[in-house]
Amino acid sequence: MASVVKQEPQEQVEETDLETRILLLCQSHPEGIDDTTIQADMPQFEVKQRVTAINRLLSTGRIDLLKSGSKLVYRLKDPDAANQVKGADHQEKLVYQIIKEAGNIGIWIRDIRYKSNLLMTQLNKILKNLESKKLIKAVKSVAASKKKVYMLYNLEPDRTVTGGAWYSDQDFEAEFVEVLNQQCYKYLDQKAAQARESQIDPVAQKNGAFAPSKDVWKYISELGISKVQLSVEDIETILDTLIYDGKVERTLVAGQGTAGDSGQVRLYRAVRPVIQPTGLVRIPCGTCPVFDQCHDGGMVSPQTCVYMKEWLDI
Repeated sequence: MASVVKQEPQEQVEETDLETRILLLCQSHPEGIDDTTIQADMPQFEVKQRVTAINRLLSTGRIDLLKSGSKLVYRLKDPDAANQVKGADHQEKLVYQIIKEAGNIGIWIRDIRYKSNLLMTQLNKILKNLESKKLIKAVKSVAASKKKVYMLYNLEPDRTVTGGAWYSDQDFEAEFVEVLNQQCYKYLDQKAAQARESQIDPVAQKNGAFAPSKDVWKYISELGISKVQLSVEDIETILDTLIYDGKVERTLVAGQGTAGDSGQVRLYRAVRPVIQPTGLVRIPCGTCPVFDQCHDGGMVSPQTCVYMKEWLDI
């Protein structure tokens, strides 16, 4: 009887040591470990011992079970996530972790289902439950109007999801963009006029007409015409549309630019064409890529051309 009493504590020590070793292995592999990794690192333990230790770590919330591709992996539990989903079952914790990993880009319900391997009815119930607890939220994406992406409740959606300053409730703010377009051109046109009135040599006049995008951004911000906070990159997007319209030109000079510009500053100035384009070029037909396919009754025809209708409405 005495020998049996001594054997039980020894078995308990081995199991505790195994759990500790699994936790340490998880720490050294933040991306997660699978059964093959555990077996290779601890071949002296039997399968039953490993299963018992893993189940205990899962039940006590010290590791997570996730699906990576076609295999299951064990990952060290995030203590913050454990506190936020306290009281949730294992499936809810799994879904929460998958959504958390997606960051502020969000993740489609189809991808959540693939990673969690849950039935759609189960997944919908879990998502509603997590939403009711204000742990996650569903956000409409401009990339697909009928689809939603899920992300953590306290995250601000990425611009690729919301569309940035140019979208409101998935609708493109065409009038707002047009106002910004006009005001940006007005600022550059006034600066060009001031340079011409300075009565200096032509080269100096041209250089004096240029303005960095930061100055244009400051001018727009001081006007107070935007309800949302615009960035310099937003203003550069507007300036790029003016370049495509032939109203503005851009040049790069050495300076303290952004990291993406390798220390270069973008300068813009208003330009005016020497002669006005002919009427044929100004109408949509003048630049239409399928002009040769356009005829009455065809798939492309003047009667159904949306570009012609928009041009006539101007």
